[in-house]
Amino acid sequence: MTVKEIRGLTELSQRAFSVKYNIPIRTIEDWETGKRNAPDYVLQMLERIVREDYNKPAEKDIDN
Repeated sequence: MTVKEIRGLTELSQRAFSVKYNIPIRTIEDWETGKRNAPDYVLQMLERIVREDYNKPAEKDIDN
């Protein structure tokens, strides 16, 4: 998943997502526009945390 897709699970604005997860707004903007790439481990951890916070299981978990 991309940062934008992960943030989409929350339905939060970039600013609200930034505050909730303590990530600088500029970093989120850069990741979402492709100016910079989030490391894979950050994407994996962020997806896991967001899914736990918002009770949204991964699609692979739904199929089982």
